Amino acid sequence: MIDMAGVATRTAFRTCPLCEAACGLELTTRDDRIVAARGDREHVFSHGFICPKGATFGELAADPDRLRRPLVRRGGTHVEVGWDEAFEAVERGLRPIIDRYGPHAVALYLGNPNVHTMAGGLYLTPLLRTLGTRNIFSASTVDQMPKHVACGYLYGNPLTIPVPDLDRTDLLLVLGANPWESNGSLATAADFPGRLKAIQARGGRFVVVDPRRTRTAEHADEHLFIRPGTDAFLLFGIVHTLFAEGLVELGGLAGHVTGVDEVRELAGAFPPERVSAVCAVPAERIRGLARELAAAPTAAVYGRIGTCTVEFGTLTSWLVDVVNVLTGNLDRPGGVMFPLAAHVSPRPRAGGKGFHTGRWHSRVRALPEIKGELPVATLADEIETPGDEQVRAFVTVAGNPVLSTPNSERLDRALGGLDFMVSVDPYLNETTRHADVVLPPSDPARKGHYDFSFLALAVRNFAAYSPPVLPGEPAALDECDILARLTLIAAGRGATTDPAILHEQMLEQALQRAAAATGRAASELRALVTGDHPAERLLDIALRTGAYGERFGASPGGLSLDRLLAEPHGVDLGPLQPRLPEVLQTPSGKVELCAAPIAADVERLRTALGRDHDDLVLVGRRHLRSNNSWMHNVPALVKGRDRCTLQVHPADAARLALADGGDARVTSRAGTLSARVEVTDRVMPGVVSLPHGWGHGLAGTRMAVAAAHPGVNSNVLTDEFVIDRLSGNSVLNGIPVEVKAEFSDTGRVGEVLS
Repeated sequence: MIDMAGVATRTAFRTCPLCEAACGLELTTRDDRIVAARGDREHVFSHGFICPKGATFGELAADPDRLRRPLVRRGGTHVEVGWDEAFEAVERGLRPIIDRYGPHAVALYLGNPNVHTMAGGLYLTPLLRTLGTRNIFSASTVDQMPKHVACGYLYGNPLTIPVPDLDRTDLLLVLGANPWESNGSLATAADFPGRLKAIQARGGRFVVVDPRRTRTAEHADEHLFIRPGTDAFLLFGIVHTLFAEGLVELGGLAGHVTGVDEVRELAGAFPPERVSAVCAVPAERIRGLARELAAAPTAAVYGRIGTCTVEFGTLTSWLVDVVNVLTGNLDRPGGVMFPLAAHVSPRPRAGGKGFHTGRWHSRVRALPEIKGELPVATLADEIETPGDEQVRAFVTVAGNPVLSTPNSERLDRALGGLDFMVSVDPYLNETTRHADVVLPPSDPARKGHYDFSFLALAVRNFAAYSPPVLPGEPAALDECDILARLTLIAAGRGATTDPAILHEQMLEQALQRAAAATGRAASELRALVTGDHPAERLLDIALRTGAYGERFGASPGGLSLDRLLAEPHGVDLGPLQPRLPEVLQTPSGKVELCAAPIAADVERLRTALGRDHDDLVLVGRRHLRSNNSWMHNVPALVKGRDRCTLQVHPADAARLALADGGDARVTSRAGTLSARVEVTDRVMPGVVSLPHGWGHGLAGTRMAVAAAHPGVNSNVLTDEFVIDRLSGNSVLNGIPVEVKAEFSDTGRVGEVLS
């Protein structure tokens, strides 16, 4: 195509990788750059929907602060070097530590963006296995681990997570989620707001329970304020009512569920009148919610980050599903259902080994392993505390824990004491500024994209693959190659070993699995595999042998990489279908509604009924133009009014002598900071709110736009010693704080105070 200036342009279609919604983008390119981005109106899932983040896809890819070449620290300064020199520096720094102190002297942190790349979905497992360390940490334990643990006990697999069937439900109860701003989480739903409006348009309702009147709450049929961290009490009050009023109706789940009587007994301690005093939701309204969920033709309860990042996160996540089960809404259209992604093969039968935790424990605080990792709340302990297997080397892949983990000032100090650190990251940010070597992957426009994680959580089954939009840059290295070379160094193969060795090993392993599934020789299948890139070839095998695959010619018309390449707007695979009991991997082959670890933790919740709840508490919040800490260097996403403010209810502002636009000092057990006050009735009395992911501009970073809009780091206030016991998840919401007006004109807004 030729534009008005006579310059050739091209249109490309791809999936947006910037949040969990998996929307389709229509991109216009010119002269090796993206000049426009809009929603793909023909996309089978998003139908043209786009948010501000997707609209700036080209700006993010072309960010001048984005690293294009590796950095090595010399004399306290990061300097650009070639790739071979960078990997030689990694080998010199990493191998001696492994050889002298063993694999557990190395820690690895995986950040949220890893689930947005094919390399993260395919090449991290070999790296983790090769390092052989038990000190694996990730953003999951500041975000979603309670849901994984709850589903692990319920269904036998922590990745078996039911999602609300938004397109068919009559009643949706939303707790601790703000999809109008987040676009949804652990429920992939392009145009989540549009789907909520459609519920109302067809005569249904959605109700939001949240300590803030969020944008989602503003559009809801009803919004109920709740004291932060008390959703488990509310949900147990609903469960109590379901049993007390004879409203439990398993429907088609009968015969597939154990533990109903045990849950009835546990719920006896949580009548609505008693829990109402804790959660601040009226007792009669709790009963009303139970009756409405039981009476609705279909209903779904959906809880997200506000229900996970609290003291009883796992119990809350478990109770969300308990309510769905007791009202007969699990695994039925209009309730909550289990997606079936194209790269996943259905299991032939129910049953399995079930879910277990504590296969190892952290060295310092003896916290149990959960889903192959340790709570990030103990990372600083492992670095700072001397002794055998003290962490001396640190590897980060696409993460910024200095801003995103609890008591982040302590972690920031700890990173300065490491013997060696290497980061795979496109930015010199608050965390990677400590790295001895920074290895930047190419920008998202120059690599293919398939959502391994999010298609397994989609509210409607579909598949889409996006080839690279722009050609690779001469000085860049593909992310799969970066992770492969790190893996080979960890294996002792040397810095100069060709990454193709690992690519070939992974391809051969995938072919052997495909051969076992199809009954054909791996050598025969190899000749049929397509793809120009190692990740594409692995994807092709997964698609061909997956639930909708063409099985190497045995099922003509099925999915393959070539099929997805031929359909750039994606392939619609239809609405979610019932999948019980096939998805269950519990020892009984049933939904185990009352696992022993869950039941044991209920006593801790019952004891908390008697607590004093008069403290002022802090919660986080989300904005549509922000995704944690990693999009604050795009001008279009940070422009406008200051969003990093301390929201305070008018009654609290009057009591504390806080002025709108003035400064306040906020203090918790972990730390103190100063923030600009925003007086608003969008928060309930007794609650203050700061957004997550800010606190930019530290010395040694190279993110000019973010540094000009620094905000404050709310994780200065979060406490690394307060976690959800069952999951190890950090408590980032409901933090007791003291807030005082700050009248001094010597401190600047956003300054962290000592």
